[in-house]
Amino acid sequence: MSFAVRLKKYRVAQKLSLQSLADLVEVSKAHIWDLETERAKNPSLEVLKKLSTHLKIPIATLIGENPEKAEGIAQSESVVMYRDLQGLNEQDRETIKIMMERLKKRTDI
Repeated sequence: MSFAVRLKKYRVAQKLSLQSLADLVEVSKAHIWDLETERAKNPSLEVLKKLSTHLKIPIATLIGENPEKAEGIAQSESVVMYRDLQGLNEQDRETIKIMMERLKKRTDI
C-alpha cells in the first residue's frame, strides 16, 4: 500500500475532509489532495509530524515502515528480523545491509 493510499485511509477513518485535515496540518487542501493522488510524493518531516499527530498514528505507520504493522505475507517474519537486527552491532548491521542490496540486485536466470 502506498503512502497516498494510507494517508487517505487514515484521513477517512478519522472522518476528516481534505480541507479539515489541511487546516489542522496548516497546508493547503490542494497539497493534501496532491499527497493522496501521488502528485506530491515527498512531504516534509514537519508535514509528516503534523499528519501523524492529527491522524493519531505513528509516522512509521503512515509511511509504511512500521514492522509492527507490516503488510504482506511475511509480516511476522519481518517483525522477528527487525527485532533481531536491533541486537546487532553497527558493523554487523552494515554487513547485512550490503547483503540485502546484493540480493535485491540479483537476477535469476
